[in-house]
Amino acid sequence: MTAASLKPVILLLGEVIYAQPEWNALSSLAELRQIVDGNRERFLDECKSGVHNGILAISRTFDSVELTGRFDQELIDLLPQSLKFISHNGAGYDQIDAEACAKRGISVSNTPGAVDASTANTAIYLLLGALRRAHVPATALRQGRWRGSMSIGHDPDGKRLGILGMGGIGSAFALRAAPFGFEMQYHNRNPVIHPSSNPTNAVYVSFEELLRTSDVISIHLPLNDSTRGLIGRRELDMMKHGVVIVNTARGKIMDEEALVEALEKDKVFAAGLDVYGQEPEILPGLMSSDKVVLMPHIGTATVETQRKMETLVIENIRSVLEKGALLTPVVESREIEL
Repeated sequence: MTAASLKPVILLLGEVIYAQPEWNALSSLAELRQIVDGNRERFLDECKSGVHNGILAISRTFDSVELTGRFDQELIDLLPQSLKFISHNGAGYDQIDAEACAKRGISVSNTPGAVDASTANTAIYLLLGALRRAHVPATALRQGRWRGSMSIGHDPDGKRLGILGMGGIGSAFALRAAPFGFEMQYHNRNPVIHPSSNPTNAVYVSFEELLRTSDVISIHLPLNDSTRGLIGRRELDMMKHGVVIVNTARGKIMDEEALVEALEKDKVFAAGLDVYGQEPEILPGLMSSDKVVLMPHIGTATVETQRKMETLVIENIRSVLEKGALLTPVVESREIEL
């Protein structure tokens, strides 16, 4: 709190675009501050000099990483002691070292559920596009070359679809993929128990069995220490010849250089990607391949989903102000005593 206000202070990193009325409504409960420009060096200097002392919570957008850099140990160590909550706009929260936050007593929330439908829809788009390598004739058509160097693709009917990660997005994807005639299987750390989490009654298999037996593999995992580089040369070698791979999760889950090699050898028939290891940079081998459907991380880029996400971020802040706790804390934060 500041001398000019007895209200708690909330700092917004980035902009609220689709839920501005809901954000503005928080002003009855808190003093709202905002940062819309700058860089990491400036933000660190501000933290060091005490500019942000007194803030209770940070509401941050995905793109605000351009303003602060990743919330890593260096940055977290400089955050004001008054900070107790970070409400992050995104289901994936690898931009934040949530374990380091927990050690500092800072609780972090994300936006589970709000992104499920839109990301699953994107995965379906990439899946069908990759099966047909549809971008090749589509690009040729715009260039006045009709079908160009189009190759014959594949139908989904009867193919075995392996879903790597049957969380909210994975189960939403399964529900959308089932009508195309796939045989469904999945792998999680543990089999899902509640039927609503496995709406297509997909068969649980081991990680290696999923790799060895799937005709199509769709990745729906969070990025963390256990999933970083999970799919490398060894795992690609285990896959069926001509496999199709879809990734709408995080680029660093895959070894992209190994994927390029597998595409060049026809081990992988095609890939559909919305995420990359060094965004916004994309590996040249992926850019130049006519076997890859590329999208620039727009899985949640719809008006409806952006509004849902922003609203949930704001609801987390409102819950902090009214109840002293976040609505959707991430796993690392659930043991913090608030």
